Amino acid sequence: MSSSGSRASLSNDFERFKRALPRDFPEYVRDAYRINLSAQFLGQPLPHPIGKGSGQLSLNAGQLETDAEAGLAFVVLKTVIAQDAAGEQSMAAWAIHESKMKVERRGDGWTVTWKGRGWDRSLDDYLALVRAGRDLTRAGRLLAVPSVKYHLPHLDEPFRDAEYAFTTRALADAWGETPLLLEKDFSPTLAGDELAAEQAQILRWLREVPGRIRAHAPVKLAMKLMNARFDDGFQRAMLDAASGADALTVFNRLYDVEHGIAYGGQDLSDRNLRVLDSYRPLSSRTVPYRPFSGTGNINSGRMIVEYALRGCSSVQLHTFFQLPLEEYPATDGSRTQRALHFLIFDPHDGLLAVVLEREANDHLARRGGELHFLDLLPDAHRAR
Repeated sequence: MSSSGSRASLSNDFERFKRALPRDFPEYVRDAYRINLSAQFLGQPLPHPIGKGSGQLSLNAGQLETDAEAGLAFVVLKTVIAQDAAGEQSMAAWAIHESKMKVERRGDGWTVTWKGRGWDRSLDDYLALVRAGRDLTRAGRLLAVPSVKYHLPHLDEPFRDAEYAFTTRALADAWGETPLLLEKDFSPTLAGDELAAEQAQILRWLREVPGRIRAHAPVKLAMKLMNARFDDGFQRAMLDAASGADALTVFNRLYDVEHGIAYGGQDLSDRNLRVLDSYRPLSSRTVPYRPFSGTGNINSGRMIVEYALRGCSSVQLHTFFQLPLEEYPATDGSRTQRALHFLIFDPHDGLLAVVLEREANDHLARRGGELHFLDLLPDAHRAR
């Protein structure tokens, strides 16, 4: 199919799929456009790069089932707060019931604000959610990855290893396979806490946490890094310090100290992309290659490509799955399905349109007759 023919077909498909996406839309895309959307998170193969970040939209089995039906590639579960065998939680201040989420515009984009933090129910309830996610993962319907906030000490304090041991083993038992897939969350509200006021303290966490988790179970570990209250240089130092992780999710939301809330929008993506731009030339000679998972103001396929060009082999969205229904061009389906319809098939800024645009501008070449999403990455040969 010619480039002009592909664009015309894309416009037709965008209109045609407003009521429902094809059952296996990545396979449809591969057949119709010769575009392979395969991606990866934590070394796991994905049918396409779009997933859901940890939060309010991944805290029950019904949400996971809806996302699997919509064709989402992966979900990071709501973040559970670690505990020891007696049920004690050093980070209990983060196990706060969520207030109602408020979706609002911020500049040219959207942000969601709420006052809550992590999982506020029992660990047993969380383990039941992990098992539901495990079953979907085993069935090949949706990759579901647990998320944890463990104890983070002051610089002169020891880690509470009893929390690391009990929670990691409980999650590994619930997952039931080796290795346990896990994301360690350095949340945006942590950036506003006095705990995160010292750079040396943060760097110690990033260096030591991976080993403390791995001491208790075989784990493939992603670490979701916050936007600290320091300059871009410190963000790069955080990336280097986290060399013990298998993957990094970059970067969590910004923190508004005055109002005590985390937020996203254009300011977030501007900073994230700027830091990744400045880090990329150093990556090959400072730490081993680790694909990133991008997050922050991802509201179009064009933004997905911007993150991919900076080393992100997948992306995690949250806000874009919560917009008012009238903001989506699709006329039917769950918010997840409507979001995927726009992100993939929009004829101007959708992922397919931007990939075809890069081919037309000689910035992306076909391999074996196909364009590949992972070939957008600067370290494409290693990502594959």
